[in-house]
Amino acid sequence: MLDGKKSLFSGMQATGTLTLGNYLGALRNWVTLHDEYECFYCVVDEHSITVRQDPATLRKRARDLLILYIAAGLDPEKNCIYYQSHVSAHAELSWILNCFTYMGELNRMTQFKDKSAKHADNINAGLFTYPVLMAADILLFQSDVVPVGIDQMQHLEITRDIAERFNNIYGDVFTVPEAYIGKVGAKIMSLQDPSKKMSKSDENPNASIYMMDDPDTIMRKCRRAVTDSEAAILYRDEQPGVKNLIDIYSACTGKTVDEVLKEFDGKGYGDLKTGVGEAVVSVLKPIQDEHARLSKDKAYIDGIIKNNAEKAAYYANKTLRKVQKKVGFPERVR
Repeated sequence: MLDGKKSLFSGMQATGTLTLGNYLGALRNWVTLHDEYECFYCVVDEHSITVRQDPATLRKRARDLLILYIAAGLDPEKNCIYYQSHVSAHAELSWILNCFTYMGELNRMTQFKDKSAKHADNINAGLFTYPVLMAADILLFQSDVVPVGIDQMQHLEITRDIAERFNNIYGDVFTVPEAYIGKVGAKIMSLQDPSKKMSKSDENPNASIYMMDDPDTIMRKCRRAVTDSEAAILYRDEQPGVKNLIDIYSACTGKTVDEVLKEFDGKGYGDLKTGVGEAVVSVLKPIQDEHARLSKDKAYIDGIIKNNAEKAAYYANKTLRKVQKKVGFPERVR
């Protein structure tokens, strides 16, 4: 708890471009959480370099992502929006927590296995200890809650284990975080393979709608979305492509599934795809316009970067100093 409010931490990697799934499933639901929580939203650029990045591209994507947070509705006066790499406490605490994390725990991480398979030529130590840096991210801010999808639950569980282990040795140092169970965001699947989630790393350019896709591109991708040969707009598991389009339309318009089915009753897949494309454009175009406006205001964005980094560092260093004292590091001479 920070300043009388429970603390919440989350972040997204500064690699690729956020998809419609990232927005509808997570980012959109962050916007009102500052009323209840002290919120820290990180642009996760340190995690990003476990895979080789072009430096100029990474810098641009990190800035674009920070601006996108704001354009999507996160108020930088009410939420702390910052770069992970601008708060050195992340890396410092990560090293200490490495010494309280067991090899066997890290060996069980499914993400390490998955990423190692995808990047067999670069299986580095950072990829292996990735969950420890994530634990540091969360524990630095005494986070009470962390919004996580099912694919990140394993990382939250190891964070809890590390926090409890440290607390058992040194006393009540870390808040042991819980998963945030709030408004459930829409789970958006790939347009080309609806058995898997829409992903910003999908190699098929038609599989994902990106938040910065222009209207023509969005309409084209929706028209090419996989459906089936049944020619019936029904919401059922046997028609995953159609079900996914209905979910997207429902999430973008705020209509219930029953209302969507009634709207498209007697119509064909072409009508559904056109409707979905137009609904997506209506949601993303205002965000894109605001992103373009903010991108031109360099002084404003630079001010947010500076001020929020200082705020994040203030809270992070309070935790870090306590940890350093507990493990026996000499006090710093001020």
